[in-house]
Amino acid sequence: MFELTRIAAMAGHGGLFSVHTALKNGIVLESLDDNKTKIVTRASSKVSILSEISIYTTTSDGSVSLESVLKALYIKHKGTTAITSKSDGSQLKQFLLEVLPNTDFDRVYVSDIKKLANWYNLLIQYAPEVLKSEEPTGEAPEKKSKESKRPVSEKSELEEAQATTKKTPTRKKPSKE
Repeated sequence: MFELTRIAAMAGHGGLFSVHTALKNGIVLESLDDNKTKIVTRASSKVSILSEISIYTTTSDGSVSLESVLKALYIKHKGTTAITSKSDGSQLKQFLLEVLPNTDFDRVYVSDIKKLANWYNLLIQYAPEVLKSEEPTGEAPEKKSKESKRPVSEKSELEEAQATTKKTPTRKKPSKE
């Protein structure tokens, strides 16, 4: 199962890639298509994780995450491919305006929308599960914390040992001045 945080685009290479393995000075990417081609990138390669991309808007926030735009397209087009990246500029702009009416076209170019359409179609074909949005339950989602999920009353052996060990105060040596 894919997550948008594990899908990337690489400059100079068409298509999308899943992040396969991190290396000391690069990463291994695997194409999402049927070929499953693996590419070893260098640290200097321009790789963009899709969950970190946003689209400029004219709102006070200034941008909207790519993930929310992709999910809105998925809902709007009922999980089917919508438009090809070979469409003309006005069709591509209309495609984006359907889900993001406040797009800042001074900073979002037709080439960017072509990439969006291509990425959307690839995700529909090879990883549709990343576009399915969770149903809102009306409750606030639980915040993930770094603390363990065990009950407060249950202590580990190490914690119990530390609690029973008396700490002796350390004395600071007087300085010789």
